[in-house]
Amino acid sequence: MTGFSFLDVGYTYRALQAEMDTAYRAVMDSGFYVGGAALDRFEADFAAWCGVRHCIALGNGLEALILPLRARGIGPGDEVIVPANTFIATWLAVAQTGARIVPVDADPATMNIDLDGVARAITARTKAIIPVHLYGAPVASAGLRDLAQAHGLFVLEDAAQAHGGMDGDRKVGALGHAAAFSFYPGKNLGAFGDGGALVTDDDTLADTVRMLGNYGARVKYHHDLPGGNSRLDPLQAAFLSVKLKHLDTWTARRRAIAAVYDQALAGLPDLRLPQVAAGTAPVWHLYVIRHPRRDALQSALAALGVPTALHYPVPNHHSGAFRADYGHLSLPVTEDICATCLSLPIGPHLSVADTEEIAARIGLALRAL
Repeated sequence: MTGFSFLDVGYTYRALQAEMDTAYRAVMDSGFYVGGAALDRFEADFAAWCGVRHCIALGNGLEALILPLRARGIGPGDEVIVPANTFIATWLAVAQTGARIVPVDADPATMNIDLDGVARAITARTKAIIPVHLYGAPVASAGLRDLAQAHGLFVLEDAAQAHGGMDGDRKVGALGHAAAFSFYPGKNLGAFGDGGALVTDDDTLADTVRMLGNYGARVKYHHDLPGGNSRLDPLQAAFLSVKLKHLDTWTARRRAIAAVYDQALAGLPDLRLPQVAAGTAPVWHLYVIRHPRRDALQSALAALGVPTALHYPVPNHHSGAFRADYGHLSLPVTEDICATCLSLPIGPHLSVADTEEIAARIGLALRAL
């Protein structure tokens, strides 16, 4: 029986090899291997694509979360509201500032942060909210913006998985005060190495984040802030510029695959399909189903040549990094998601016909459980 790949990060190079090789040669011939025209061009293009004024390309997605929090002066004594159900980087970013993490449980339908829970979690110490557009599904942002405005809070989108997602007529990246993106190779817009970016319309925030990522300097040897080194190299920027031109096409393929799963898997016993918030358009970085016998289903699918993955099986408050301080919390929806979630293959490397066959095998596996 033919097997499938869960993820094929090499697909984008094979599909765009001539363009990628041209971009590589242009950077290598330029003599600029930190900064330069390729980086400037990507920052301008990505900012315009997101619908904001500024893009600061950084070393990775985690630093794209940490630096804007630092730029806003968030630190010890402050609180930052985060989803309980998210990749641990969201929590780590807050921990790096010394602020207190305030986790809010997930909405059982969308698996994103529960907006009513956010409202209940706000205190006099709250300084920021980090909504995560998990699995590529945007958080409904209107309510968050209203809460933030009412309480004077900073909204930092964690958009690491959601390049191109929409809430109404606004793109992810333009839904809060700023947004952090990751360009890790497996992302919908992925580099061939690590990378990240902060996008914003806030001129002061953009200037400060750029300084923090460049040794605290605007001008060489004039260090006005205790910064660090977080810069996307121009070779990765050049590759990302090539990919950005094709991203909408790849997103359309992901949406077509999700539509096949939605139709073919609907109504299967004990199987919960992903739901998205009304008015939003996901980009399907992941297609995450839930099943009470997740491990048995995963094994059955592997035997049928269908690879799957777990995102994320250990709740952050039960992880070794945070168990001592947060392990006592009861976050039942998140705990249930972590115990039952299963990610199906999705990506531009798959065809609609591939997906139809995968869906058929999922049906066989479920009937055999």
